[in-house]
Amino acid sequence: MDTKPEDKIRILYVDDEENNLQAFKATFRRDYKILLAISAKEGVEILKNEEVDIIITDQRMPEKTGVEFLESIIPVYPKPIRILLTGYTDIQAVIDAINKGQVYHYLTKPWEEDYLRTVIKNAFEIYSLRRENERLTEALLKANEQLEFLLRQNLLS
Repeated sequence: MDTKPEDKIRILYVDDEENNLQAFKATFRRDYKILLAISAKEGVEILKNEEVDIIITDQRMPEKTGVEFLESIIPVYPKPIRILLTGYTDIQAVIDAINKGQVYHYLTKPWEEDYLRTVIKNAFEIYSLRRENERLTEALLKANEQLEFLLRQNLLS
């Protein structure tokens, strides 16, 4: 059973290495809607035009690190779940990722397909729960407003 393109999880993958972008797309394009950016700047341009559920970014990029990119987009695009990918184990990058970039998960390169697939699935569950929580909170606020209105009507009559 194929999912329609609009039902697919939308992933933005940012990496300054073209071969990594193409390998990621080749591996995951059947299951997810994949958007690729070769730089943080290009990633921001995509976010302006596309709705994205999950952002996966490489840490080591020339203009901005992955953490700097994630930190910079939080004020405008707070909803996507953020995953940091790096080819080296740098404890400071991990700490910065968690504290500054509000990163959900940290992975080392090269990524392992099944594990990354599980991380994406879990990240999307969190994304979906947050969206549902927002929807329910809005519905509750609306119901409270209606209740207050009815109470005021009864008190005035």
